[in-house]
Amino acid sequence: MRIPHRTAALGLSAIVITSCAQQPALPPFAPVATVVQLMESVIAHASQVYWGAVEVIVDADGVTENYPETDEEWESVWAAAMSIAESGNLLMMAPRAVDDGAWMQFSAALVKVGVEAAAAAEAKDPERVFAAGEQVYNVCSGCHARYISE
Repeated sequence: MRIPHRTAALGLSAIVITSCAQQPALPPFAPVATVVQLMESVIAHASQVYWGAVEVIVDADGVTENYPETDEEWESVWAAAMSIAESGNLLMMAPRAVDDGAWMQFSAALVKVGVEAAAAAEAKDPERVFAAGEQVYNVCSGCHARYISE
């Protein structure tokens, strides 16, 4: 059986139109900050809040432990951890992603340790916050060692 050219053209047009309609729309986001700006604003500030939340000071006066005591203080630590976690996602977005290898691994690791840090704060567990803070530091230091030449 022979298909008329007009029928074939209409069928092909329907396939093309359907195919185009099924393409996902581009995400409606527009990255604003550069990597450096993201580091200096969101990540640095959130990290400082998180790292400063639990301290053990050993000096001539003995051992002093500082940690959040109120619900509001714990919420601030949790919010800082959430900022750290989401920043890992922001670092994976174009045009910030430097490469598809180690950069993405470090960024994903930042998400993972940020989630653990948030869980530690939500549990109001100073020891877990301290340990998670070390993990955050290790991810940041590893990435900086690889990508920042001083």
